[in-house]
Amino acid sequence: MTTPEPAEIHLDQFLPHSPATVWQALTDPHLHARWWAAGDVRPVVGHRFTLDMGHWGLQPCEVLAVEPERLLRYSFAEGTLDTTVTWRLEPEGAGTRLFLTHEGFDLDSPLGRTALEGMGEGWPHVVGGLAKLLGGGATTDGT
Repeated sequence: MTTPEPAEIHLDQFLPHSPATVWQALTDPHLHARWWAAGDVRPVVGHRFTLDMGHWGLQPCEVLAVEPERLLRYSFAEGTLDTTVTWRLEPEGAGTRLFLTHEGFDLDSPLGRTALEGMGEGWPHVVGGLAKLLGGGATTDGT
């Protein structure tokens, strides 16, 4: 019996900044555009927005869950990938442990497999951009 491949990406990064600072970078459209993609992201359940992913096009999203300074979950690429991105923040010492989960990739579709592979390699760079925007050192553990 074979074990199915996990259709999700996990990243774990410590940032030497308060949860409030990290939360602002995740939820302020102007800051968000500086480390990942332009879009009208807002921490309001039901809010619909698009992220401008450059040559990958505009990706429709909808906020699914919000716990201020703790959790932001939204659908990503509705109608094509139909995945979910979850950012979870935990205070740790003088900083924040940031957990990213990107899940729901359809491994039966070529697009889903390609996206999982590409985003698996791309997310560490994206989160690195967040760390760079905030300044200071950061450590990442990705699986």
